[in-house]
Amino acid sequence: MSLKTLALKRSNYIQKIRDFFKSIDFIEVETPIMVKTPGMEPHLNPFETSFISIHGEKTPVYLNHSPELQMKKLLGKGFERIFNLTKVFRNGEYGGGLHNPEFTMLEWYRQKADYLNIMKDTENLITSLAKNSTIEYQGEKIDLTPPWPKISVHELFLKKCNIDLLENKDFDQFKKTAEQKGHDTKGCQDWDDIFFKIFLNHIEPDLGKNNPVFIYDYPASQAALAKKSSKNPFWAERFELYIGGLELANAFSELIDAKEQRTRLLSEQKLRKKLKKTVFAVDEEFLSHLESIQHPCAGIALGIDRLLMILLNKKNIEEVLLFPFSQIIDN
Repeated sequence: MSLKTLALKRSNYIQKIRDFFKSIDFIEVETPIMVKTPGMEPHLNPFETSFISIHGEKTPVYLNHSPELQMKKLLGKGFERIFNLTKVFRNGEYGGGLHNPEFTMLEWYRQKADYLNIMKDTENLITSLAKNSTIEYQGEKIDLTPPWPKISVHELFLKKCNIDLLENKDFDQFKKTAEQKGHDTKGCQDWDDIFFKIFLNHIEPDLGKNNPVFIYDYPASQAALAKKSSKNPFWAERFELYIGGLELANAFSELIDAKEQRTRLLSEQKLRKKLKKTVFAVDEEFLSHLESIQHPCAGIALGIDRLLMILLNKKNIEEVLLFPFSQIIDN
């Protein structure tokens, strides 16, 4: 595919995405690329820089790794249905064919909704972009006919690994069980480390091979901005979408309890400090706007470049970018 053809295809898909959201009464919003306070996620590393005033005073600022906090501020200001197509930046995430430190993110949020509503939005959006109900990705036929399969994290671990996470909530017990099942736990320092090592190595590669699949209800420890499940607070109302073995989207029923959100952010602060990463101040404006959100709401972040990999049948993310990062560092 020529670079010009790729540019045309990207442009057409982006226009179709905008048309889709406008057809269901969403407003497109813009959020800042540079922020004073980025998200607190412990395992994400923002690009750091400084604003220099005319007097030479320096203020640290960061390239945004997600517009989520800014979009929730808009929800608190009375917006009900919003979407955003923007560049986001994640330091250290490069290589392996799936990561580029600068990439295009689509996020949308709606009030009077939960993560099940966002699942339906996602099905409708992607099926509207595909030319056919069946597509081919890397030699495999993928049926996009909705409704797409849904399976909980709990069910996945039982089915794929014969591990009941509810019986292994304690780190030592989880470690013992994992090792008994033949899983390597070397280097794992906490419960989530074991979870991710098993999930990434033994579960994720096969997800969405023949149909898109929603993986839902993740451990609450891995969803600091999400509402906990009313059925069991060990889980959070979070889902990820997989197609062709690729994780394309991450979504929540949003936590809008400002007091609980503050507690979680402070916990993440401590973890960032423990991991010897830059520690950010709590975004007080974000918390104050959470208190103003009038209705239950939900939102999602969907990686456009990975989605284009699926739609254009490309194995490497660089094949769908006009200016991949390798061109920057190799020139």
